[in-house]
Amino acid sequence: MSTYPDFDTMPIGGRWRGGSAGKSREITNPYTGDTLAELPQADRSDLDVAYDAAVAAQQDWASQPPLERAAVMRAAADVMTDRKEEIVSWLVRETGGTSAKAELEWNLVRSVMWEAASMPHHVEGRIMPSDIPGKESRVYREPVGVVAVISPWNFPMQLSNRSVAPALAVGNAVVLKPAGDTPVTGGLLLARIFEEAGLPPGLLSVVVGSGSDIGDAIVEHPVPRVVSFTGSTPVGKGIAEKAGLKKLALELGGNGPMVILDDADLELAVQASVFGSFFHQGQICMIANRIIVDATIHDDFLHLFLDRVKALHVGDPTDPATHLGPVINQSQLDGILDKVQRAQADDAALLLGGDPFGPTGLCLPPHVLIGDNDSPTAREEVFGPVITVIQADGEEDALRLANDTEYGLSSAVFSRDVDRAVRFGRRINAGMTHINDSPVNDDANTAFGGEKGSGIGRFGGQWAIDEFTTDHWVSVQHRPREYAI
Repeated sequence: MSTYPDFDTMPIGGRWRGGSAGKSREITNPYTGDTLAELPQADRSDLDVAYDAAVAAQQDWASQPPLERAAVMRAAADVMTDRKEEIVSWLVRETGGTSAKAELEWNLVRSVMWEAASMPHHVEGRIMPSDIPGKESRVYREPVGVVAVISPWNFPMQLSNRSVAPALAVGNAVVLKPAGDTPVTGGLLLARIFEEAGLPPGLLSVVVGSGSDIGDAIVEHPVPRVVSFTGSTPVGKGIAEKAGLKKLALELGGNGPMVILDDADLELAVQASVFGSFFHQGQICMIANRIIVDATIHDDFLHLFLDRVKALHVGDPTDPATHLGPVINQSQLDGILDKVQRAQADDAALLLGGDPFGPTGLCLPPHVLIGDNDSPTAREEVFGPVITVIQADGEEDALRLANDTEYGLSSAVFSRDVDRAVRFGRRINAGMTHINDSPVNDDANTAFGGEKGSGIGRFGGQWAIDEFTTDHWVSVQHRPREYAI
């Protein structure tokens, strides 16, 4: 099997070509700085072509038997299997993630495709009762039509595919805008996989362009009925303002609290905390942003935690021994360091850190701070290899600290008493709470989503079907009735 051709074009309206913006973007490896691809960018005229083709292709696709759409999803999963090495290589090189992270993402994407293969047969209508004699009220569940998907750079393939695959499976067309840092793994590679799997042309377009050229236009365009966005809370709020009457599925920022209660298994809590704080350099929306530890075990936890963090290897993500690779770009690195500096100025104590290094200067050693809930590294979403440990004065204080944030995405609670932990977890204002496990969830088919400033809508399983379909009420009057005016 030959590898896919160079990614210097994008699928727009059923044809692979360069964009029309008159400018190109170099896609680089964040660790080495090597150029991976050079891609002519798309503009608004390309969006129009993509949306027009999506409208033209969607109705025929929706009319296909569920088995036909399911077959494409299964074939895409098979392509993922056959091309595993190629896909994992792209994920490592384009995102800067380690091989372990790339393998996890590959597995998640393939799992979502398998789950999507079941969805065409799970779109169910219903018969509603009617008080009018001889009248039947049917509710059909129909695809919305065209879905706009906007995805980020941190888990680009998974966070694109978790919307793309279900939306296609239940009969929609999709126009996808991946992040500029990761257009290959976030969109172009995915499009090649679906193309190889037999997806008809025009159903999936990938438009890669700057936010100033197409960022607003993809949301404001009259064609899409649903906008699915994963990214920061400020950008998500902007999308909500611009989308008009469209349905929104928004998974936004996070500030995950990891609560270690006084009866926790310390060894388990420490292991999960290291993973939950530093996996993929902390560049995950579900990552632990704060570790809240009961005062009675705070010092013991911190001693064990620091020992484990010191043993982490930072460097070349292609090296199997590496635990942390580079952050994605210089702007991201600058933002992380700014939060650390402001936290120290605000009396947080830096217990572990180090200067950036590596061929591009983007490898940042893990940072551990002791602070309070108002420290910038605790109050703000860091999205980097930085964790703030906060001491709590008992269970109620820990709950207060956990909920004292504008975000509400993922959270975790550690206790040897599972019932106690569940009671505590249900009082956390978050879309997801994991008991005796990391807040970074690797189950692809769950009700992924947040509360408060972390977004609206859910991703995964039946929730995905609900997001990308709509009810259509059709009533049938089986015998004549009298109408009074």
